[in-house]
Amino acid sequence: MKATRILTAKKPNPGKIDALREQARRLGQVRSEVWQRFGSIQGLGLSDRQIRDQWLKDKRVFPVSANAWKETLRDAKSHISASMEAAKVKARRRVWRHTQDKAEQKRLFTLLKRNEWTSETYLCRIMRQDWKRGHNHTHNQIIVRSDNYTTFQLGGRAWIKIPGLVKGQRIAIPLNTTVEPTGTLRLIIKDDDRIEVHYTIEVEVNQDCGERTLGVDKGYSEVLVDSDGEHHGRELGKVLTEQSDRLKAKYQRRAKLRALANNTRNPRKREHICKFNLGRKKLDRQMDKTHARIRNIVFQSVHQVVDKAAVIAAEDLTAPMAGKSFGKNVNRRLAAWTKGVIAEALNSVSSRRGSTVALVNPAYTSQMDSRNGCLLGKRQGDRFYCSDGVVLQADQNAARNVLARLSDPNIERFTPFKRVKTILLERTKRLRLSTAQPGLQLQVT
Repeated sequence: MKATRILTAKKPNPGKIDALREQARRLGQVRSEVWQRFGSIQGLGLSDRQIRDQWLKDKRVFPVSANAWKETLRDAKSHISASMEAAKVKARRRVWRHTQDKAEQKRLFTLLKRNEWTSETYLCRIMRQDWKRGHNHTHNQIIVRSDNYTTFQLGGRAWIKIPGLVKGQRIAIPLNTTVEPTGTLRLIIKDDDRIEVHYTIEVEVNQDCGERTLGVDKGYSEVLVDSDGEHHGRELGKVLTEQSDRLKAKYQRRAKLRALANNTRNPRKREHICKFNLGRKKLDRQMDKTHARIRNIVFQSVHQVVDKAAVIAAEDLTAPMAGKSFGKNVNRRLAAWTKGVIAEALNSVSSRRGSTVALVNPAYTSQMDSRNGCLLGKRQGDRFYCSDGVVLQADQNAARNVLARLSDPNIERFTPFKRVKTILLERTKRLRLSTAQPGLQLQVT
């Protein structure tokens, strides 16, 4: 298994920063051309190698070294392929809902897998809806191949030497560690003149997970609540709320200053406001610090769950779910919910520690009574009020429903929510009939 490590440059001088920024800007133009020409159906079936060979045949000239633009081409094409694969996930879900014929599903899935979906009218239509033409907005990255840079130790820290814009001249960058990076490097030049060096390493897989099977409910006030009733990462909601409220107040004040700068007739005053009041260096540092804290909370919480479980049942929240509005403030705070980070942590930690994450259908898991699996009760905040007067903890109730859905033969991962509701209503009706007629036995399938 691979993981990404991030190193930071240790006080690089302004000349090196300017040289790297100019090289990244030129490579951004190459990346933009790749996305514009091959970021849609025109690039389907073409590999970066084929595009590279054609450009060499056409004697294309770029204002950067050959290795630099070739690696940028490879990186951009891999991102295009990743965006297409993400669209295929949505397309498979739509195919699942489009037809229940297993043979037809298999045929359509095969066309998607082989990238032959353009020959099928239905697949072409839904793929064009989910896979929009992409455009590049990245002009601050440099990809350096593993055999195109050198590392050495000097002054108690590691250094890297990468090619510059002038042939034969290399740029030496001091790092904030003694660890020398390996493999392909991704250099990111931040707006506040920080330089980050990203590279991947092989991570050893340890079989040190628990032995149980648990269901988890992803939350806002806490990271996870498992089916045992244990809450993990209780401080997440506080951190997200504080960040959202702080950014709201800051952006309101910045909007007033921006309006003042746009409306003033004094050019010196406009320049002063833009330079000293509307910058993003401090704001970006604060946001990076908060995001690192959130990731730390999330990953620690997932490790606590994996300590107990070998199989983790979790909701598949990749599809957008329409819901009622809770007001501007609550909606704004919920928009900062890091469900993507939680999903990433579940996949990463479980893979490294030998456990398995099983995604289940999320429809109505928070509205069911976990004692009988029926729609009997109502959730209000952190409490679930059952029809017989019993009050359950809402998140633990949802986690138990997620665990039960793992073995539900009638509700699969991509079963449409309307079909799920029909199944649950039928079970609820049978349960009510069985309680109304004592001689009738309840059979829940």
